[in-house]
Order: sequence, then C-alpha cells, then structure tokens
Amino acid sequence: MKTRKLGQNGPEISALGIGAMSFAEFYGPTTEMNSFAILSAALDAGVTHIDTSNVYGMGRSEKAIGRFLRDNPGTRDQFHIATKAAISKDAAGNRCFDNSLTHLEAELDKSLQKLGVDCVDLFYVHRRQADIPIEEVAGHMALLKQKGKTRGIGFSEIAPYSLRRAAAETHVDAVQSEYSLSTRAPELGLIQTCAELGTALVAFSPVGRSFLTDDPIPADRIPSLDFLKANPRFIEPNYSANIAATDPFRAYAAELGLPAASLAIAWVLAQGNHVIAIPGTRSTAHFAELVTGGSIDLTPEQLTRITEILPVGWAWGDRYNDAQWKGPERFS
Repeated sequence: MKTRKLGQNGPEISALGIGAMSFAEFYGPTTEMNSFAILSAALDAGVTHIDTSNVYGMGRSEKAIGRFLRDNPGTRDQFHIATKAAISKDAAGNRCFDNSLTHLEAELDKSLQKLGVDCVDLFYVHRRQADIPIEEVAGHMALLKQKGKTRGIGFSEIAPYSLRRAAAETHVDAVQSEYSLSTRAPELGLIQTCAELGTALVAFSPVGRSFLTDDPIPADRIPSLDFLKANPRFIEPNYSANIAATDPFRAYAAELGLPAASLAIAWVLAQGNHVIAIPGTRSTAHFAELVTGGSIDLTPEQLTRITEILPVGWAWGDRYNDAQWKGPERFS
C-alpha cells in the first residue's frame, strides 16, 4: 500500500483510506460485523486511514469504529482517525450548519466518547456556515488542536478561495472534496491550491458512487436509497446514459486485467502526491479491489487512454440536486 503525508506537517498515512459512511447504511443495509470485517481487512492490507462523521447514521459509524477499537486492543495506534461536525438542525428541525466553537467542541467531545479515544487525528468542519468568516472558524479549529482534542484540522467541500482565507489564520491539514473521473471540479483550482499550501486533498466517492466499478448500483435498488433516488445522476435518463458511458471504462479495465474500481482508484491517486482516496464499501471483496488500486502505478499512456474514454464533463446530470447543494461551495 502506498503511503502519503497528510499535508506538509502531517503523519504518513495510507494513500487509500476507508470512507466509513458505508458503516451507516448510506448505500444499503449492513451490519456491525460487516464493518468489523472491513476494518480487519484494512489492518491486514496496511490501510491506516478511517474517515467518519458524527452524522453518519447519527453516530452509528463512530460507534462501530469505537467498538472495534475496544474489542481489538492495540489497534487504535494502527489507525489514523478522522471525523467531522457542523451539520445540525435548527429549532424547526431543518438542516443547518453550525460552525461556532461551542457546537464544534461539544460535537467533537461526543465523537471522542463514541470512538472511545482521547483525541482524533483529524477533525473537519463538515460544512461551512456562510455567515461566519472562515478565518474565525479556522481559529476555532486551531484552539481545539491546542486543547489536544485533535491532531489535525480540515474543511470539507470548500472552494480554493476559502482555503486560502483559512490557511492565512492557521495551517489546514486537509480538505475533503468529491473527486473522481466523474467529478473533476477540484481540478479548477482546489488540487493546485492544496498542493501550494501543503494541504492534503482527501477525495471522497472516488469510484463515482459505483459508476466506476464492475457492479454499478442497479436501477431497481435506487428507490430504496434516499440520497441516490434524488440525485440527478441516478435519475433517468441520466442513469442509463451514465451506465453506457462507463461501459468502455469497464472494458478497458478488463483489458488491463484489473477490476474497474482498482483502475478508478489508481487514476485518482495519480493526480498528485498530496491526494488521498477514501472509498466506502460494505464488502470485503470490493475492499480488496480498492486496495489493489492503491498499489498500482499507471503509465502516461494508460492515463491518456482513461481520459480519452472518460473525458472531462462526460457524466450526465449534476452531482447534486438543489437540496444536496446546500452547504458545498461551488467555484469555477
């Protein structure tokens, strides 16, 4: 397994991590035993980074990780654990974002309890609260680091200009953003700004929410998945168009003797030595495909062929609908 530094000041971690949203049934039913099997497989494969959040299954993901660490003494030091906070609800029960120090610290304290650890290795602001200057929020995060509750700090789904403003206040170890062959927006300045500032780019959904695998989520299962059934890329006619567009990618992976997911991961990691991929899965067999992708070095010719098959802008439908776009920062 390749390793990479988490930003210029961070520790060396595996280039491939675990996106633990899958531990909370985001993409379908799972069990705690399934999650434990993924974590055990990660230890065996040298995958050291785990990414979770306080809102994944309303704490279910963090609790599963915490129980695994408790049941397997000594494993805490083998993992680099990241979690997030800031997504909340207002008095009317509507989704909102809270970047106040009081909220972030209280949620981090709850996460530490659920995980059963004294501190996390990386703590993100999950979504920006637009009416608080990001410099102020960066100061909150720096204070939590000074208190010893997290070793590193980051932001999720922010634009390059926001990263620059935050970094003027304190070093930002990581920015998390959706990035894959189907979502190339980070190339419009975010990858470059992260590299310039010594910040890791942590790519979630690096296999395109299954479109870049050999087994895309079938159409008849989408109605049971709350996020995907409302997502433009999974609504017809876009869904069928995206399956057709990625068929040649699956064929090319097979030509190379690779699972499509392995090739998709290898492509993401080839985009910069500061890029880390955090795919999620409920299957140890699929996890093995992802791990394979974390050890492949693609040739310039292979990278060129991949982008010929899936050029920038190939995906049908926006990556989010109007409601899902609430929070992430757009940039161009």
